[in-house]
Parts: sequence; C-alpha cells; structure tokens
Amino acid sequence: MPRPYRIIVLFLLPALTLALGWQLGMRFERTALEASRRQLDVLYGLQSGSGTVVNDPQKEVNIGLLWSVWRLLLAEYITPNDLQTTPMLYGAVRGMVNAVGDPYTSFMTPNENKDFHAGLSGDLQGIGAELSVRKGKIIVVSPIKGSPAEKAGLLPEDEITGVNGTAVEGQTLQDVVEKIRGKKGTSVTLTITRASSAEPVELTVVRADIHVPSTESEIKQTPQGTVGVLTVNQFGGDTLAEADKVLKDFAKKNPDGIILDLRFNGGGYLDGAVDLSSYFLKEGKVVTVEGRDGPPQVHSVSGHPLFPALPLVVLVNQGTASASEIVAGALQDHERATIIGMKTFGKGTVQEVLDLPGGSSLRVTIAHWLTPDGRNLGKEGVIPDIKIDRTPEDMDAKKDPQMDAAMTWLLEKKDVTEGASSSAQSSR
Repeated sequence: MPRPYRIIVLFLLPALTLALGWQLGMRFERTALEASRRQLDVLYGLQSGSGTVVNDPQKEVNIGLLWSVWRLLLAEYITPNDLQTTPMLYGAVRGMVNAVGDPYTSFMTPNENKDFHAGLSGDLQGIGAELSVRKGKIIVVSPIKGSPAEKAGLLPEDEITGVNGTAVEGQTLQDVVEKIRGKKGTSVTLTITRASSAEPVELTVVRADIHVPSTESEIKQTPQGTVGVLTVNQFGGDTLAEADKVLKDFAKKNPDGIILDLRFNGGGYLDGAVDLSSYFLKEGKVVTVEGRDGPPQVHSVSGHPLFPALPLVVLVNQGTASASEIVAGALQDHERATIIGMKTFGKGTVQEVLDLPGGSSLRVTIAHWLTPDGRNLGKEGVIPDIKIDRTPEDMDAKKDPQMDAAMTWLLEKKDVTEGASSSAQSSR
C-alpha cells in the first residue's frame, strides 16, 4: 500500500535555527519499498571495504581517500581523546554536500532537522530572518513579520558581513547561522551592508520565541468602497484552512476588490500555493515542476473559484519567494491580478528531504518549476506590473505606499466598472 510523502521545496538553508520556517513542497506517493531502496542507496551504496560507489557504474568514485584520512587522524592525531567521531562524520558529510555548490542542497544534523520540522508549525526561536547565499555572500531574504529582526531594522537584500564583530567572509551559511543563533533573551550584533547606506550598519537583535501567523486579514472600508485584505505570511499546514475561512467571510461582505499581500512570504507547501490560486482562477495551470527524469508534473487549479472575476491586486517585494512567487506568477500569467510592489527574490527550485540514520537528513534539489507561461522565476523573479518601493523610512514612519497604491488601483477600477455599467444601462 503506498504511503504519502512530501517533497519540500526549500527557500533557504538555515530555516531551522533562525526561525525561518519557510518550506515549499508538494505531495506525492511512493511505495515503502521504493522509499526504503532509495534511502538505502544513499546510505549504504558502497561495496563493503572497497571504498567504491556502485550505485552508478558509469560514475564510480573511489572514496578510499576519505577512509585514509579518517584512519590517519585516529592513529596519528596528538590528542586522540579530543577526536569526536560524530562531529567529524557530520563535518565530512556537510563538506561533501556543500561542495555540490547549490545553496539549497544541504545536510542537516539531528538538531537542525528537529528545528526544521518544528518550523512547519511556525513556532521557533531565533532572530526571525530568512537568509540565503548569493555569489558567496550571506544575503537577507526577508525578516519575518513582527520578528526581532524586523524590529531591529533588518531589511531584504541586506548583506551580513559580520557577527558580533567578527567578519564572516569565506564562511558557509551554516557557519554564519551557528554564530547568529542562541538562547532567547540573548543578543547578537550583525554588521550589514546595504545599497542605501555608504557605510556598514550595525544592528543588535535580541533573540526570542518566534510565532509566525499563517494569515492575517482586514476589511478596509472607505467612502469610495470596501476592500478585503488577505495577508499570507507562509504556506504552512494551516494556511489554507485559515485562508478559506477569511475568503468566505469576504464573500459575505461583498467587497469591491481584494488585496492579496504576499510581501515577506518566503514560501511553504506547493499544494498550498496551488489551492490559494484556485480561489481566483477558473481554469488552467498554476505551476509545472520539471525534474531530472520523467515527464513534467503539471499542477492545475481545482476548477471551483470563489472570486473568478473580482478585481484583485497582489502585493510583492524582495522577500516574496518560492510558493508565494508561484501564486503571483500564475495570477500574472493568467492576467487575473495586477502585481504591485518590487521584484521578487527569484527562487525556482524544488528540494526533497530524505531522513538519514540518527535523526539527520539531506535536503537535495531535485527539480525546478515554471509559471503557466513557462517562465523560470529562479532566473528572473516576478516583475511587478506597477513598481512601487517601500523604503526603510516609510516603514519607520508606518507608511505603506504599496498598500496605498493597491487601494487606489482597486477603487479606481470600481469607478470605471460602475461607470461602464451605468452607460450600458442608459443606452438600453
């Protein structure tokens, strides 16, 4: 009997320790036998004592060098009692995985794996920021809404160059995460560079418990009309149930338009992105996932939209990534929504999480995804139809020109629609 698994499409590596918790995935089925075989291949794909990988006869690799170094350390290192075999093993595996050169393929220790799975619920400890690697630099994708990182002033596209006064140049993402994470109530000082500042900026962040609400909602009533605002912070396990309740409540209030706010949404489960898109699209593709083998997997809408024609705006920014980019890209390709804000991060690959013995795991990139029109957003991101920035000064002043622009666009759309309707009735 097949049992369900879930492929996780990750946005970044240290989702575990920094209270990132943004995963993007899709449901699939594989027999228990196939799953077991695959993991056994990963773990035990060596001929006993030979040091030769035998999974692929065309790409046999002798790993005797690894065993030679291991044995030499055990035999020759000056203080053998200081050798800790488990950290040595994890270090060897992490080094091999990092050498792949893909920032989204990573090895997780048991503690990291545990934190990763805890992140699916949206409850974590840390500073509340999503990080990634770009051209060897540690880049902030986005601070989590309401997190210590956001309150301290950390912004998307900030480059972390130092932690507690020590430069991080040349260090891996995991190394930097190890320096940033810590117990709640303690503080960490980050040195960052940003495009808007000529000098490095230092920010001190107090670590805390992080709870990420999947959704938030608001009805904005103005003399010109009524607009429902649905903010989706992540695509987690409860997101769609929450969004369903909010959107059905919106339907009862008969709004003149809807704003779908995906800013600072780093992703989540793929099925959540498909389901949310289905509330606004009558038919068609949402996303196509292309792996190394087999035909592409096409994910289409459910065919039962709640708002198939109501004016819709999607807000995006540099912290919009993965699953949220799938939603924005699909609604843009189908010309169903107007996209307002700034260019999104651009993360278009799929990762699978494979559990390993002892509680560790391997996240490995297995596919990339395309929008309905075939765009690879990993290369270009979503380009907004109306480009409007929200500067740090705007945030400090509690101003939101992106939201203001969305409200203006929707209410002007309402006036045009009502005017056209009145003219049509007058001509009859």
